[in-house]
Amino acid sequence: MSLKNLNCPDVMLRFSLTYLLMVVYFTTVNSQTNPTYYSIFNGDDFSGWIVPENNIWWKAENGILSVTSGPELKGNILWTEKQYQDFIIKCDFKMGKGIVDSGIFLRSDNEQIQIGISGSLKRDMTCSPYIPGKGYPVEATGVQELLKPTDWNILKVQAKGNEYKAWLNGKEVMTYTSDTAIESGPIGLQLHGGKEMSIEYRNLEVAEL
Repeated sequence: MSLKNLNCPDVMLRFSLTYLLMVVYFTTVNSQTNPTYYSIFNGDDFSGWIVPENNIWWKAENGILSVTSGPELKGNILWTEKQYQDFIIKCDFKMGKGIVDSGIFLRSDNEQIQIGISGSLKRDMTCSPYIPGKGYPVEATGVQELLKPTDWNILKVQAKGNEYKAWLNGKEVMTYTSDTAIESGPIGLQLHGGKEMSIEYRNLEVAEL
C-alpha cells in the first residue's frame, strides 16, 4: 500500500476505530483482572453506613469496626448507604468472644456469606453462603486449615451477577450460583441475635466490576 493510500480518510478512520476497540478491550480486561479498590470504612466513624437505631452494638475507632452483642442479645445489620451491582468486597476479620455468628450480606438480607458458627449446624461455616429456605446450599472447602480463630483473617467475596465466590487468607474456597440473587443492593455486616458474641473488622474495601 502506498503512502498516499495510508493518508486516505477511510483508512485512517478504520485505524482509529480499531485502536479505540483495542483500548476498550484491554481496559475492560485490566479492570476485571486488576480491579480498583476503594475504602468503605474510614476507621473513625460510620460515614457511608446506616447505623441501627439506638446503637449500642457497633463501634468505629482506631481503624477497627467492631460489634458486640447487647444485654438483650438482639440481632441487627450495619448496611452501606451505597447500592452495589457487581462487586468485590475485601476485609480483615477477627473473631471475638462467645459464639461468633456473623457474615456479609450481598445486596439483601436473603443472601449471606457466613462468618463463624452456624446456628443451625452448630459448627463453623465461614465463607459458605447462607440462603433462607435453603440453608447452606454449598460448603466452603479447606476452611478449617486456613482459618485463624484468634488472629486476623483476610476475606474476599465476589458477587458478579448471580455467582458468588469467596477467598479466605488468599485461597479460593467457595463458588455458588444463586437463583434468588437480586441485581442491586447494599452490603451489610451482621450481628446475629440470640448469642453473646463479638467480632472485629478492618480494611473494608470494595471494587465495583
